[in-house]
Amino acid sequence: MKRIVLASGNAGKLREFEHLLAPEGYQIVPQGGLGVTEAEEPHFTFVENALAKARHAAAHTGLPALADDSGICVAALGGEPGVHSARYAGEPKSDARNNARLVAALAGQSDRRAHYYCVIVLVRRADDPEPLIGEGRWHGEVIDAPRGDGGFGYDPHFLLPDLGLTAAELDSATKNAVSHRGTALRRLLALLREQAAGG
Repeated sequence: MKRIVLASGNAGKLREFEHLLAPEGYQIVPQGGLGVTEAEEPHFTFVENALAKARHAAAHTGLPALADDSGICVAALGGEPGVHSARYAGEPKSDARNNARLVAALAGQSDRRAHYYCVIVLVRRADDPEPLIGEGRWHGEVIDAPRGDGGFGYDPHFLLPDLGLTAAELDSATKNAVSHRGTALRRLLALLREQAAGG
């Protein structure tokens, strides 16, 4: 199971997955390169959306498939944008418009606590009854003025108080070590290794 299709067209996610999985001997192939269209994400939970994307990619390619669903959950907004993070400002998807809407929604709010959440699902085949699932959370707060030019999504507005930096100001190695996606992927890798060892 060394070749895995990534159920995403997001270049930033592809880089992060490659960075973490290539050393383990996995080749990550983006679904677009195999002619797979984006799956619908109609569900209310991150895990259901990730499963839908992974099963869709596996069904169309016959390969094991990896999908994540992630977003930013803001305390003062009752957990929104949550599963709607990528399309918070509507279609077409736009990081700039999403960030503008988030900053506007928090105008006058003193509580700026937020966390990124990520769930990563790996299915060996489309009807896999035992998908491997890893999850991670990354706590911070939302700031009005963007800082940094790395990362993607809400990263320029996601401040990590302990570091005094936004997610967009971190180098990729540091981000992968502490981010929600890095945590979720390490947990998924642990499950993969356990399975390979016959656990």
